Amino acid sequence: MSKHIALVTYLVRDYDEAIAWFKTALGFRLFEDSDLGSGKRWVVVGPDTANGARFLLAKAALPEQKTEIGKAAGGRVAFFLHTDDFQRDYKTMLSAGVHFIETPRHEAYGTVAVFEDIYGNRWDLLQLLK
Repeated sequence: MSKHIALVTYLVRDYDEAIAWFKTALGFRLFEDSDLGSGKRWVVVGPDTANGARFLLAKAALPEQKTEIGKAAGGRVAFFLHTDDFQRDYKTMLSAGVHFIETPRHEAYGTVAVFEDIYGNRWDLLQLLK
């Protein structure tokens, strides 16, 4: 039996704001945007590939949910975006206004740099060594 993680819930302030950021900053694709009524939507974004998980964007509705936006891993790197061309994606993301909190570095496993998303969650942009 084959298993994989299909979706990860990603807490957002606003659906359209988050969609725009993921598309512009990371080059993600909008896979689904369905109205569920009462202001709720089923919104799925992710890299344009069949591999890996995608994000289900969930709009924070309750006060306690709103305070948790941007705290996916308590200040640690929460998400790992693998690339086959670090320099290409790094330059594209910089020109899209992505905030990198460090300069790229070379580690034993590959090239990596930490950046923050629209809400302050930390990510690794990572090209693994082959």
